[in-house]
Amino acid sequence: MRPLFCTPRARRGRIPFAPILLWVLSGGLIVPDAGAGAYTDRPAALEVIRSAERAGVDAVWSADLLSAAERQQSILDAIARPAEKTKPWHQYRQIFITPRRVEEGVDFWDQHAAVLDSVSATTGVPSEVIVAIIGVETFYGRITGSYRVIDALATLAFDYPKRSTFFTGELEAFLLLAWESGKDPLALKGSYAGAMGYGQFMPSSYRAYAKSYDGEGAPDIWDNPADAISSVGNYLREHGWRDGEGVLVSATVTDPAPELFDHGLKPTQSVAHWVAMGMVPAEAVAQDEMATPISLEAEDGSVYWLGLQNFYVITRYNHSAMYAMAVWELSQSIAASRREKAR
Repeated sequence: MRPLFCTPRARRGRIPFAPILLWVLSGGLIVPDAGAGAYTDRPAALEVIRSAERAGVDAVWSADLLSAAERQQSILDAIARPAEKTKPWHQYRQIFITPRRVEEGVDFWDQHAAVLDSVSATTGVPSEVIVAIIGVETFYGRITGSYRVIDALATLAFDYPKRSTFFTGELEAFLLLAWESGKDPLALKGSYAGAMGYGQFMPSSYRAYAKSYDGEGAPDIWDNPADAISSVGNYLREHGWRDGEGVLVSATVTDPAPELFDHGLKPTQSVAHWVAMGMVPAEAVAQDEMATPISLEAEDGSVYWLGLQNFYVITRYNHSAMYAMAVWELSQSIAASRREKAR
């Protein structure tokens, strides 16, 4: 049943949360009354509502929802100090590669083994990688975020100029998501950046890649682990995961000059090219396979890898080499622990 906030009756008549912004059809304006929220007088809010309306979302409904959004300073503080910008790899790693996270990853895999087997067979993405992403993102669904998504996205769209364009697009996608799915937009919570559910999908990623496991209805990535697993697997497949191929190869470097590692996350040169540049793979890898050099800071000095296509695909989930490395190491630890448990 559709939440009261977005019932068809509410769309046609009075919205249960009395509209604070009035749509003036003749002039195409939004006029805030005395009770308007933090963003009701922003021209940018009008543009979001107009954009959503062009996509089929009722303008008064959108205006009413935006009037309920509240600016959160804690969100602005959080996005200004992301962990990956302040921690070296060896400290970042300690957050995610822990005995408890490995143990609970095995438990999550055991609980959802049939779903994971099915999704892995369909997408080509190994079960342990799907489990590890959910483990890194939300500790297997335990920590999914406490901010109302509408507050997070409105705050960042309208009060974080550095990435206003990105978050404005996500806010528009959220309006569409809530309108189409029947989810109560004021009840949905997520991270300070507006990421949602077990796999922390942004609204645009949800609309593009979320996939219900049974193929029926809107994917429920908030309360249905099967839909969350299906969505993570589909996301990685759609971003180019290659079934049966490797992820990365450790390497030694004869001359670790900084410019050697200034080539981005996407593989653009062959392994043979990097060998000629002084990177020696620690195991056999096809010389014509595309790779990119990775350098991370360990406690006793830098460590090096050649990141392959599947490593790059993991970074499409979060644009960070440390994130992808944490996912990969956790996945391998979970898989090894599960094998040991089965003996």
